[in-house]
Amino acid sequence: MGTTEILIIVLVVGARLLLPLLIPYVPVVGLLSCLILDAADQTIFQQFPAIDLDGYQSYDKALDIYYLTVAYLSTFRNWTNVPAFRVSLFLFYYRLVGNLLFELTQERWLLFVFPNTFEYFFLFFELCRIRWDQTRMTMKVAIGSAAFIWIVIKLPQEWWIHIAELDFTDFVSDYPWTVIPMVIVGVAVIGFAWWWITHKAPAADHRFRLLADPLPPELTGADLYRDSRAKERVFDRALAQKAVLIAVIVVIFAQFLAPSGNRPFQIALSVIVFVALSTMVSQWLARRGRTWRRVVIELVVMMAINFGLAAILETVENILGLREGRVPFVALLFFIFLVTLLIILFDRYHLVYAGRQRLRRAGAESPAVPGPAGDGSPTAGAGSAA
Repeated sequence: MGTTEILIIVLVVGARLLLPLLIPYVPVVGLLSCLILDAADQTIFQQFPAIDLDGYQSYDKALDIYYLTVAYLSTFRNWTNVPAFRVSLFLFYYRLVGNLLFELTQERWLLFVFPNTFEYFFLFFELCRIRWDQTRMTMKVAIGSAAFIWIVIKLPQEWWIHIAELDFTDFVSDYPWTVIPMVIVGVAVIGFAWWWITHKAPAADHRFRLLADPLPPELTGADLYRDSRAKERVFDRALAQKAVLIAVIVVIFAQFLAPSGNRPFQIALSVIVFVALSTMVSQWLARRGRTWRRVVIELVVMMAINFGLAAILETVENILGLREGRVPFVALLFFIFLVTLLIILFDRYHLVYAGRQRLRRAGAESPAVPGPAGDGSPTAGAGSAA
């Protein structure tokens, strides 16, 4: 590959890593940006024949699950609707299991059985939140909308992509006349949505709002990190969920970044230990009064610390004969970046959830989302609210 191809890969992959970070703050814009780039990146790469696309499916699914994970973690921060959160929790982990099985077996039918319903359900909820109070959504509406998205939208789409293995661009090129009925259907759907919003939907609760709902004042500020983190236990259900979640994501990424000698169970176990060690260090810093006023600073410092932890862990595994060889340096840097970023996002947003639980018990805010940790207590390892 030449310089041009390398630059294109860096720009596209960089965008796919950075755009999801908009989701917690501008949910609809962030997710739609990810969707558009996800749909366009293969076409972009195809314009440069020197770029090898043999591993595209694994690359694409790994980055898909990355931005879906950021969207899922943002629900800790932004969603106070109990039914919607519970439905999204199930849909996300259902797809995550499907992605993991696909990466381990390369059986495309698994992506049909485990459709990506979470993505469109998240988008549906956030589109409703633009004009209406999110607490309006009932469990019946949440389940009904998820079922509609699953059956009517996602199953046909997953069949088209993974069973029939059809490409939309090629299909339109072969059958250009299909553009006309597609446009008609699109206009009809938009027209019906507009009619329903203006004639059937309840009156809007607030002005048009693309930004995520504002956090209560009690859940903002860097001091929240110091005051809440330092007092909590390291080992709890939140840590277990965080460690397993990140381990699965790393295993998925490892299938195309470090396929040689790849042993998924060993990778998962190493990541779980690594996340626990990183959490212990992070909490130790909190107990010493360390306050992170900028996410970027925390990311850089914790990446440096985690690099040292990774080097020690890898050395110990080599001495014990648990690992053969070393992870390529570039791949190791990427994994440290990925794991550190996800730890920080999980900790910060789960802290907001835990704070809402405390406010709910104090009667200061509407009922909060029951978090996946299941215990209603602030998670150990939660960073400053973001």
